[in-house]
Amino acid sequence: MALIAYDQADAAAFQATRHLRDDDLATWRAAIGRYFEPRPGMRLLDLGSGTGSWARAFRTWWPRLEVVAVEPAAAMRERSVFQPVLAGAADDIPCADAALDGVWLSTVIHHVPDLIAAARELRRVLKPGAPVLIRSAFAGRHEAISLFRWFPEAVAVLDGYPSIADVEAAFATAGFTTAGCEPVPQVTAASLAEAAAGLRRAAHTPLQLISDEAYAAGVARLDEAARARSGPVVDALDLLVLR
Repeated sequence: MALIAYDQADAAAFQATRHLRDDDLATWRAAIGRYFEPRPGMRLLDLGSGTGSWARAFRTWWPRLEVVAVEPAAAMRERSVFQPVLAGAADDIPCADAALDGVWLSTVIHHVPDLIAAARELRRVLKPGAPVLIRSAFAGRHEAISLFRWFPEAVAVLDGYPSIADVEAAFATAGFTTAGCEPVPQVTAASLAEAAAGLRRAAHTPLQLISDEAYAAGVARLDEAARARSGPVVDALDLLVLR
């Protein structure tokens, strides 16, 4: 379930740089709450849970919610800050039929090789009316993500990701309809200088898939901008919700 094969170096970079600060998760908690109302005993699947930051956040926010983490990459499971983590994939989820009250996919959908198979499998494990909450950068929607400002060559990689329409069409084959779609702002770093110092190529799929020359040029652009600008780095990813 990946455009890249996540090894130990990728997992370490992801864990070091891709976890948002707890204080910077408030916008996402509010957005999720508009579509998912957690109650004691409900079960939420974090599919493609990576190194566990979202599963950990859900457990902190809603202690009486059961969080199920599933991740295909062994390197990610080994470094997860949330345990336990089950091995599985979008088309092979280790859950019983109609066992889940919601599913969360964060920066995962572009790694799914067969969206129709994934939609069919999610329909199997979800209760009727339960939401699929997809946090992602989608094809054609790079303007609000600062990474692409410094690495414009990576836009071509993003444009190879599924679009919102692609995901909606694939999930419609399993009976899902769109319940909402909105950009959600987040503070990605306290400053450009912090972002530049903490950048790890292995933590970003689009940066791994551009040339070394394009990556070096982007680092130079970012470093130059970081010397001249202050203030937090605010990005926006989309939340697409299907039921």
